[in-house]
Amino acid sequence: MKKLISMRMASHIILTINTMALLMHVLILLTILSYDFVWGGRLKRQEDAIIFEMVSILIQIVFISIIAVKSGYLLKGKFKRTSNIGIWVIFGVMILNSIGNVVSHSFLETVVMTPVTILLALLVFRLAIEK
Repeated sequence: MKKLISMRMASHIILTINTMALLMHVLILLTILSYDFVWGGRLKRQEDAIIFEMVSILIQIVFISIIAVKSGYLLKGKFKRTSNIGIWVIFGVMILNSIGNVVSHSFLETVVMTPVTILLALLVFRLAIEK
């Protein structure tokens, strides 16, 4: 895996995808995008969407921060053990998210987000195995 993609490239791709996801969640929170295709298509009211999207934004910020620390873009040389644990947690979340996307009620989430979360899981795994 280490020979297929560098840690730097994996970090850039992960940060790009997660930043785009963060932007998408902000646009949903601002009602510029519809909330129909997120959270498995199970949200029924705008009030629910607000709460769930705020949770999504918080999670995205935490994920981006952990990736940035592990990659050395943020707090270089600090929190190595914490970021390593965080990376493995993110890997687990990406695996569970991929499974959730497969069984989603939203066709868009199943077709588009399943491959994205599988890609993210593989890229995060690449970061996780880096010393």
